[in-house]
Amino acid sequence: MAAPGQEEDRVQDAIGGKKIINRTFLSLSQIATLSEQNVEGVQKKLEEFLNFKRLKTSLKEAILLDYYTAGFWWAKEMNFSLIQLSGFMDLLNLLLENLSDNHMTLGDNLKELGKAMAGIGETDSERSGDLNFFSIEQAKAVIDYLSISLFKHYKLYEYLFHSPREELVISNEYVIELAQPAVPPFPALLEEGIPSDICSSFIISPTAAETESKGSDQEGYLEEPCPEVESFEADAVAVVTAEDQNSTVGEIVNEIIGNLEVLLLESCSLILSVVN
Repeated sequence: MAAPGQEEDRVQDAIGGKKIINRTFLSLSQIATLSEQNVEGVQKKLEEFLNFKRLKTSLKEAILLDYYTAGFWWAKEMNFSLIQLSGFMDLLNLLLENLSDNHMTLGDNLKELGKAMAGIGETDSERSGDLNFFSIEQAKAVIDYLSISLFKHYKLYEYLFHSPREELVISNEYVIELAQPAVPPFPALLEEGIPSDICSSFIISPTAAETESKGSDQEGYLEEPCPEVESFEADAVAVVTAEDQNSTVGEIVNEIIGNLEVLLLESCSLILSVVN
């Protein structure tokens, strides 16, 4: 797992004055910069130092940033010196590389931790290791922290680095067809709706207005007679004379009298037939 600042660097022990060669994960200048930041500042600086560009879309980068940020902040609260902070970050990176790049099992990685911590507290220069600037109490605290952070969740980190995952779709594009504007008597769209009291107070219903318009048209039609009808009626009255009227009345009277005579004759014949 490549990272900036991995280089052969000679670090001088602040206590014994002995020089040790160590492959550093972060340079001393970067460690000094991080030590001056708060938690948010440490996270932003680590994001810059580790060249993480896809934190919003990459689960791996987000987890790694959290791993290193939490580790550094814990070491800072332990009041480690710059040399100790640098060595601790080297150890964090070493163990994670063993898991991600070398596919080490939990047992093998624990053995590597034991080798790195070997010689702490001993004065024998032949047995002293790269982390001999830690005291025994500090070394125990480091082991406890690694146990509850990396080793406790070792399977999850293995899944992160070695299990393929489906790419999540985080956005979709849809084409939405908007409805046409409302045309009376159809109601307006729901998004254009207003309270019913305002509608009844200030807006006339399209159906009511249409009914009122039709009613006024019909009344006007009934009140204003057609000129052609008026002229036809006048012409019909002018053609019928008084003599024609008298003749018509006489014909009606004669027809009524004839009908009565027929009825009387039928009645008389009926009576005679009964007597005989």
